[in-house]
Amino acid sequence: MMEFAERASRRRLGVGGPEVPLLALGSWNTWDRMDREDAAELLRLAIDRGADLFDVAHYNFGPHAENAQTDVLFGQAVRDAGLAREDYLLCGKLWLWEYPASSFAEQLRVSLDRIGTDRADMVVVGDFVERPDLRAVVTDVAEQVRAGRFAHWGVNNWSAGDVLFACRFAAAEGLVPPSFAQLKYSLVRRSVPEGVPFGTLFTGEGLALQASDVLEGGILAGRLHPERKIGADPGGIRDRIRAVVPEVGRIAERFGATPAQLSIAYCLANPAVANVLVGVTRPAQLEDNLAALALCARRGDELRAALAGLWLDRDVVDPSASWGTDAPVRA
Repeated sequence: MMEFAERASRRRLGVGGPEVPLLALGSWNTWDRMDREDAAELLRLAIDRGADLFDVAHYNFGPHAENAQTDVLFGQAVRDAGLAREDYLLCGKLWLWEYPASSFAEQLRVSLDRIGTDRADMVVVGDFVERPDLRAVVTDVAEQVRAGRFAHWGVNNWSAGDVLFACRFAAAEGLVPPSFAQLKYSLVRRSVPEGVPFGTLFTGEGLALQASDVLEGGILAGRLHPERKIGADPGGIRDRIRAVVPEVGRIAERFGATPAQLSIAYCLANPAVANVLVGVTRPAQLEDNLAALALCARRGDELRAALAGLWLDRDVVDPSASWGTDAPVRA
């Protein structure tokens, strides 16, 4: 199987955004599934291999009201690994489920304190069902930038129209605009991130795409029925995804790769993608995922062509909308 002996290369996370590694580590259902020593070892390996961006959230809002300790355990792992704050990039999250009652300032105070730091490098402003006052959201984010709590921000699964509004409002008011969109994206779930509305944002507004849930909770890696909680299933295509896993495996074998490597490389071969978020709990998983960078660099166009027929959410979700929307209505 393919290996990768280099450090992860970097791309810019949107116009005005920072340089970030092609592979970044998420925190949902990860750090709380590791032994303490293993967590520190994984952190040291990630830093050593250049995968030094960590997306770490305080999961205690809306559908994520889980009282998870994953952020606390990440902070503990940082200390156990002997890392200084300048050794890594931290991406936090701001939730809109209880906003504005739960202010951004208070959310940051709590979440950063749980990690054990006073600043993030960037934050992702989470998704929503009922549209908040986006002018207030953008203005409040800018207040936190001015306060030095972070320098860059993006959005998580917003609709293309709402992202455009945020960009244009920020520009008009002289505020820091979002530089990236974190979207659900996989070789089978493409309609939103590869659709025209977001494509216009990537080319016209200079936003970058940060791909999340690229393995569909592990299903595309062969774990057909994950025991842990996994992400939402827009369009209700999960059974169809399970049905094509053998085909994903056959195509991966043709490229001398694992299904996970194929899945990550597919997303990285999209020029709009700045990086891919993965959830790993073992050094071997990280090494396997890193090898996707070499696969993408050598055969990215080929593998995207080989996987063209596995687009499963075509005409199932609206490409202009967030993950919670229904399929577009046909005339």
